[in-house]
Amino acid sequence: MDAHLPTRTAHTPETPLEPRERVLAQFSADRATYWRENAWLAVIAMAAGMGILWVLGNAHVWTGAVGGLFAIAVRSLYLSSDETKMRWDLTDRRLLGPGTRSVALENIAKVNTIFSAVQVVTVAGDKHLLKYQADTAAVKAAIDSARPGSAA
Repeated sequence: MDAHLPTRTAHTPETPLEPRERVLAQFSADRATYWRENAWLAVIAMAAGMGILWVLGNAHVWTGAVGGLFAIAVRSLYLSSDETKMRWDLTDRRLLGPGTRSVALENIAKVNTIFSAVQVVTVAGDKHLLKYQADTAAVKAAIDSARPGSAA
């Protein structure tokens, strides 16, 4: 194993602030939102599993629900410790993501909301997701108001 390869996931911004740069807001993943989203995902997986078995003519359609629930439950439990620790910092100059992710505010072309996520699209077309936000409208508004040329 190469000793230079990182073996941990960065959950918070590690990019140092520039001189006189200040943090305006921090956006952390919300644990309750994470579990609610995964519960809905389980319902969809259960219905899909049952539907597929029904179309295939399987006499034990109910096993699709068990399989869908099990698959999403295992996935949710496995990812929860990382996904619920993620944090993004909004500064007066940049949006700093987990690890060394950094997006200059003037390079943000669009901010969208998708279920419990806020999608930041850059001028170059790169996309960043701030997942499991309890109030996506407030996160979107904060980012939009910090962008150059905003009315705020």
